[in-house]
Order: sequence, then C-alpha cells, then structure tokens
Amino acid sequence: MEALLTRRSIRKYKQGDIPDSLIKDVLTAAMSAPSAGNQQDWQFVVIRDRQTLNRITEIHKSSQMLNDAIAAVLVCGDLAAERYRGFWVQDCSAAMENLLLAIHASGFASVWLGVYPRQERMDGLRKLLGIPEQVVPFAIAPVGIPNEKKGRENRYTESKIHHDRW
Repeated sequence: MEALLTRRSIRKYKQGDIPDSLIKDVLTAAMSAPSAGNQQDWQFVVIRDRQTLNRITEIHKSSQMLNDAIAAVLVCGDLAAERYRGFWVQDCSAAMENLLLAIHASGFASVWLGVYPRQERMDGLRKLLGIPEQVVPFAIAPVGIPNEKKGRENRYTESKIHHDRW
C-alpha cells in the first residue's frame, strides 16, 4: 500500500547510474501484470542511449524530462500476439502501472508519458527505434534519480463511489 499511495509523477532527475539489475527487476514487475486471457501481448524497448533519449523529445513534445533521465522504457502492444482483440490497451496499461510502481519502490522515479493514440508520436517512435508495423508504441516511462520531492496525496473521493447501482 505504501508504494501505491506514495508513487507520484516525477519529472526532474539527478545525474547518476541505474544498475542493469534494476531494469530487469522493473521489467519483471511489468511482465507480471494481468493480461486478457494471459495473452501477454506486450513488448518493451529499453533506451539508454543519450542521443536517442534526446531525439524522443523532438517527437514527443511533453517528454522533455528525458533530457535528464538515465534511461527509459517504452511499453508497446504487440498486435501479432493479441488473441482478444482490443484488449492490448488494457494489458499494456497494467504493465505500465506495474513498471511505474516498481521504479518507485526501488527508490527511483518516473512519469507516465502517453504515446498511443497520438499517431505522430507512434509513427515517430516506430521510425526512430525500428519498431515493426504490428507493434504499437504505447507509453514511455523515464527512469531517473528523483530531483524533486512530492508528498503523499489522498485522492480518495467518496462521491465517485456507487454501491450496487449508480
């Protein structure tokens, strides 16, 4: 519960290193997400190359924090692996949330950068990263050492809860 309730979107990062083992751990968490019929229709691109991270900011105008991130993970939906049409979006969303929580629980920071359904972002990333046509770039998670602190926030809203019917 602590990781769930304290995870915040962090957009400012310090310089430093991220061990390969951390990347493997957060990807393990992402791949542990539920998926429709256990189809696991996701793919991941780990990006550490500084030039590539900087070029993404030209494609995705809201991703300027990648200039300071140490790495990033692009979550993608693999339409060729999809058995339950259209559920890849939910599957990738669950994987992305697991990824963000694992990054936070490890003491690092991230923010969800939406790619899908913006065609210009999907096309730009597909071209930059050599992503096959049947794979849809879904969302990017920068990985960095936090350089800002955000407090815990209570987002529980009783008025958004309905019991048994609306």
